[in-house]
Amino acid sequence: MKYAGLFSGLALLGIAAAVSSTGGLIGQPGFADAAARIKIYSAEKGTDVMSEEVVKTKEEWKKILTPEQFHVLREKGTERPFTGKYATSHEHGVYRCAGCGLDLYRSEDKYESGTGWPSFTKPIAPENIKTETDRSFFATRTEVLCRRCGGHLGHVFDDGPKPTGLRYCMNSAALQFVATK
Repeated sequence: MKYAGLFSGLALLGIAAAVSSTGGLIGQPGFADAAARIKIYSAEKGTDVMSEEVVKTKEEWKKILTPEQFHVLREKGTERPFTGKYATSHEHGVYRCAGCGLDLYRSEDKYESGTGWPSFTKPIAPENIKTETDRSFFATRTEVLCRRCGGHLGHVFDDGPKPTGLRYCMNSAALQFVATK
């Protein structure tokens, strides 16, 4: 019983620390907003900006994505090679995430890999993507995800051209192209 007061005091200190460092209690807007802020690169602004992570339910994603986009972005699917609309595209512009609109790749970094998927030597900025180990299909690969919404974009391989030696092999269904001058 003599420790009950001590534990109560420590609990109150923890709550006070959470309130002062976040501007609100856990579950309140100030707390959630602080945890979801990320630094990303904006091609339009030409610099890093702060953004919110995009979190949606399965039902919300299904409302805004086509069935193919949902399969690729949210279920980690892959479109068939040579079927995607950006596989052989040579227009000048920026490729964005089809799920949240985050800038991902520049057309200047796109090249013909012969694989049937849009391939890039590097992302528009390292902070705009994240990678994870993918052990599906009896192989170990590096999966590429959108940093803002977590959508599956494709995979990166170490068989690309110079200067990076990397091939970011993306699904067209995961991308949205915006032409620039």
